[in-house]
Amino acid sequence: MIILGIDPGTAIMGYGLISKEGNRLRPIVYSCWRTPPHTPLEERLLSLYNNVQELMDEYKPDQLAIEELFFNRNTTTALSVGHARGVVLLAAAQQGIKVDEYTPLQVKQAVVGYGQADKQQVQYMVRALLGLTEIPKPDDVADALAVAICHAHSLALQKRVEGSK
Repeated sequence: MIILGIDPGTAIMGYGLISKEGNRLRPIVYSCWRTPPHTPLEERLLSLYNNVQELMDEYKPDQLAIEELFFNRNTTTALSVGHARGVVLLAAAQQGIKVDEYTPLQVKQAVVGYGQADKQQVQYMVRALLGLTEIPKPDDVADALAVAICHAHSLALQKRVEGSK
């Protein structure tokens, strides 16, 4: 199974594709897309949409995992992230790809085992779990891979729940 993890944003959108074979997780490709500052929002969203579509066309992920919108005090940032999430959700729907959403707390719990883990702990575990030689940079890339790992771990639980019905 191929899982695409996304850390949404309009300035930087991190992505990470992993494969799940049994209990083994393997990185396929990971990086980020950046949009230039001062670019109109609609142009940023179009660029991100095109990038997501290209990636999906090339790698044909089976499922997509995306970080849920975490709404703190900065409403401008929250709206911007919401727009970026919408572009990704649209692209996934058009390709018929199942989408699951995870809170930052759920991601930290699944990757580190502790919901209050800091960024460095998450990054270290992403590197360790995927057998990478170094921590992916920028942070958005490590976060996207963490979301994909969270989803991979959640799949086993989903199977158990479905099996018990």
